[in-house]
Amino acid sequence: MRSRYLVKELLQKVSEILSEASIERASREAQLLLMDFFDKDELWLITNQQTTLEVPQKFFKLVQRRAEHEPLEYITNHVSFYSEEFYIDKGALIPRPETELLIDEVKKYFPDQNANISFAEVGVGSGIISIILAQHYINATFIAVDISNAALEVARKNIEKFALSDRIELRLGSLLEPVSEKIDYLVSNPPYIEDGLELDTNLSYEPQNALFGGRVGDELIQALLDEVLSRGINLFTCEMGYDQKGKIQKYLENKQYSSLEFYKDYSDFDRGFTLKVKS
Repeated sequence: MRSRYLVKELLQKVSEILSEASIERASREAQLLLMDFFDKDELWLITNQQTTLEVPQKFFKLVQRRAEHEPLEYITNHVSFYSEEFYIDKGALIPRPETELLIDEVKKYFPDQNANISFAEVGVGSGIISIILAQHYINATFIAVDISNAALEVARKNIEKFALSDRIELRLGSLLEPVSEKIDYLVSNPPYIEDGLELDTNLSYEPQNALFGGRVGDELIQALLDEVLSRGINLFTCEMGYDQKGKIQKYLENKQYSSLEFYKDYSDFDRGFTLKVKS
């Protein structure tokens, strides 16, 4: 069953539905849903306000999903990160803007773009970190690990899209357990929220094993620190919770390493660190 609407009328109707559901930026999200579903761009939207569209029920089902606070990214199946467009689905965590800072930290600590360097990523999710780094470090190789087959499938689609299958190898497993090779640089955006913490409704749609990191929250970060130190991985850049700096410093008090530096996010909260093992 299809209905006929002027573009202007359809945008108004969708905006009202989303506003009633307390969706922020309802008007803008109405535009994004329409453009994605009908495969139109901003210019078309501006110049075709009086154009009539045949609108199937499938479109309104998507609108209803958003009204129920399912993230827009899962509905449209795409997300922007580091000026690139990626495929995203419910099997993987939606990339956040602050994770772009992790990329910047790696670039700061390892400026040689042409180096033959081996990376590992734990918790690859949608693949965005390894992909952006692989584009920057043109001779680097990557082993990307995740405990979720669903996440690995999302990552595989993105890796194939950017033609990086020959340089990014996906492996199923926990932490660095599937990686026996020598690694120069470990990167990770692991789960770091404490178990049981009440989250916003939209986060209930995202994979919970990519959000919750244990009873305290930083257990997986500690496990990765142990791996880095025992294996002699020289560099480790990791995202963390805003309140975990002190815990990480305390955990490393009696460990042998060269340097530990923290970085802040766009809101000036502590958001991650880089551990350098050897001078």
